[in-house]
Amino acid sequence: MASARPKPQIVSLSDAAARRVKEIMEERGLGYLRVGVANGGCAGMEYVMDYADAPAALDEVVQDKDVTILVDASAVLFLLGAQIDYETTPLHSKFVFSNPNETDACGCGISVTIEPAKAL
Repeated sequence: MASARPKPQIVSLSDAAARRVKEIMEERGLGYLRVGVANGGCAGMEYVMDYADAPAALDEVVQDKDVTILVDASAVLFLLGAQIDYETTPLHSKFVFSNPNETDACGCGISVTIEPAKAL
């Protein structure tokens, strides 16, 4: 019997993002980072991030750099292979997504067009 191919990691964190997420979760006493996508904006979709006390029934659970990330089941194919970074400039500090499934973004940088990942 052939062994199963390992599942690709849905989403990962840069070192900077992991540090910032841990700081925020420690300040608020929360244990999980929740990520997903939502319909909205001029390009069609937006990335969403929140913190949670517990996973929902259909969440995919990802461990990366000592952070537990919950991915909404409906967002898995849109986020497959994405990395979340934390960017600091003189004008802002924010989380940013680098997503191989993103095909377009609006001028403001908040709204994106994402195609579901293709089967491997």
